Formats: sequence, C-alpha cells, structure tokens
Amino acid sequence: MNYFPLLAIFAGVVISLQATLNARLGVLLQNTLLGTGIAFFVGCLLCLSLVAVTGKFNVNATSLQTVPVYLWFTGGALGALGVGLLYFLIPQMGIGPMTVFSLAGQLIVATAASHFGWFDLPQNPVTLQKLIGFFALFTGVVLVNGESFYAY
Repeated sequence: MNYFPLLAIFAGVVISLQATLNARLGVLLQNTLLGTGIAFFVGCLLCLSLVAVTGKFNVNATSLQTVPVYLWFTGGALGALGVGLLYFLIPQMGIGPMTVFSLAGQLIVATAASHFGWFDLPQNPVTLQKLIGFFALFTGVVLVNGESFYAY
C-alpha cells in the first residue's frame, strides 16, 4: 500500500494545528513576527538535534559548493514570509478561510510548477482532466468561504 497520500493528509493536519497554535502564540505575545521567529527557532533546534542523533550529517564540501547561492536563503525567507503571514491572518480570518485561500494559492503555483517542471521537478503537463479538477478545487474555495469570500 502506498502511504504517501495518508502522510500528506497527516502533514496537512499537523500544519493546520501548528499554524493555529503559533498564531495564538503571536497574539498572546502581541507580536506575530516574534511568534514566527520562535516557531522557526524551535523547528531549527529540533531538526539539528535529529540530524545529530541520527548521524545523518554526511554532506561533503563538494556538495556544499554545488548548491546555488539563492537556495541557501530563498526557501527560508519565503517560508518565514508565508508562515508569518499565515500566523497574522489566522486571528483575522479564522483558520478555515485562511487555509482554503492559502490552498488556492498553493494549487495555482503547484499546477504551474508541475506543468513546466520548475526547480528540476518532474514535469507533469496539465491535461483536461487536471484542469477540471483544478477548477473544481478552486470552486470549492469559493463555496467553502461563502459570503466571507467577498468580505475581504
């Protein structure tokens, strides 16, 4: 059995929970940016601890040199921006509408990235069936948010 779809669903559950908890942290601290920084700091400590415990730090100097400069910074910067925005928006909009709008943005970029094979991803062209699914999901964004879709 392929467990990847179940793991992806679990990842979505975890992301929604951590976003809600960390948004609350930012509200209580009265500083969304500080809450985001704390979340990233704890995540960094956990990842580095797991690397140390598992002994999986087997990167050689040649590998480090082959990484383009933009990859060292862009992902982290975009992650902080995106996550920080989520933490800011959750108390304003609620977790449901924010997540649905966020998923719409992810769907748009994921479809384009997959179609064109951006960032050396496997190329997966858009087909009529995928377009129908895309518009069905996008329609779901509108339907799930109902009147609140137009309130912002």
